[in-house]
Amino acid sequence: MTGISILNGHAILPGANKAEPLNVHIENGKIASVGKAAPIANQLDASDLIIAPGIIDLGVFKTDKPAFRFGGITRAALMPDQSPVHDDPATVRFAALKGKPDLWVHPLAAATQGLNGLQMAEIALMKEAGAVGVATGRKWIADSGILLRIMRYCHALDLPVFVHSEDAGLSGNAVATAGETATLLGLSSASPITEALAIARDLLLAEESGVHVHFRQVTTERGLDLIRAAKAKGLRITCGITPGHLFLSDNAVSDFRTFAHLSPPLRSENDRLACVAAITDGTIDVIASGHDPRGPEDKRLPYSESAPGMAGAETLLALSLNLVRDNVISIGRLFELLASNPAKILGLNAGQIAEGYEADLILVDPDAPWQVDGDRMAALAGNTPFDRLPVQGRVRHMLKGGKVI
Repeated sequence: MTGISILNGHAILPGANKAEPLNVHIENGKIASVGKAAPIANQLDASDLIIAPGIIDLGVFKTDKPAFRFGGITRAALMPDQSPVHDDPATVRFAALKGKPDLWVHPLAAATQGLNGLQMAEIALMKEAGAVGVATGRKWIADSGILLRIMRYCHALDLPVFVHSEDAGLSGNAVATAGETATLLGLSSASPITEALAIARDLLLAEESGVHVHFRQVTTERGLDLIRAAKAKGLRITCGITPGHLFLSDNAVSDFRTFAHLSPPLRSENDRLACVAAITDGTIDVIASGHDPRGPEDKRLPYSESAPGMAGAETLLALSLNLVRDNVISIGRLFELLASNPAKILGLNAGQIAEGYEADLILVDPDAPWQVDGDRMAALAGNTPFDRLPVQGRVRHMLKGGKVI
């Protein structure tokens, strides 16, 4: 493979708060050096662009290459909630091959057979087939004994466990968070403590087992307080969130907009502000798209009958850049949330612009204006609650393994 030099751009280096005017040199699919050394033969001009690590989207529900390419996603951790469920080596092995070479899919294995929460799946065999983690899917495992057994097994295999945090005994079939909005609309609702209860139980099991637990979405102030305290104790835990819960509150469902029907449901404005604060103080480790494209057969229904989920891959970067423009975090911290932290959780040699790392890079124009348009999205479906929103930030070039895509 020939080398390539990316010239005249501003690169985001590990630990830096801002992008620096540096050239990036790539050889044999890896970053060879970063600096102002003489370029090698092939050159890519990055004038007025930011050179950033490719986004690693932690926990998508569909392999959606056009949407990932538009959004600057070079790797995606695929949830096991597929048809069929990824609960055996064959389905995991097949998923790991999707999209290569210009997209790498990292499958997460189902924690239980059929994701039914009743019987542990063949986790060791799925790791051999390419699984990089284990997930409970969209559901919470109610049986603490089964979950503890899974956690101990994953600890022995050095696999992270991704958990969904909603106590199903309390949430039931609720589609909204209890509060004024749900009451006015007459929607079935559940208290936000469903999340805190689930997190509290799983933190105790994480401490007992010693496994790395990733709380895929933490969306309430009480849940974040528990995560913050557990991190202070030194537990091996991380947590994530999506732009939907960072930028929208339950007011977004006031007109029964099914595109704002998410899982977990949108929270109160106080909880949303607590999530933004948790981004600032480092409690939240990952921003992911939660990409879950749903067609009209799932969304053009009465709110309570619609399926939760949003198409988030294409808007992940542009929406997240608002945190930088609003001085909530630095551009360096943003790409920790989007790339380097997800890479560390999955154990990947990617997510950073440093010598020896995989040359998965994106060249970003952070100020390029565009408008979200659900009818024109590249995703399998355009079910975004941010439809018609003006945003800024476009990926101009993408490199996967040193190859310009």
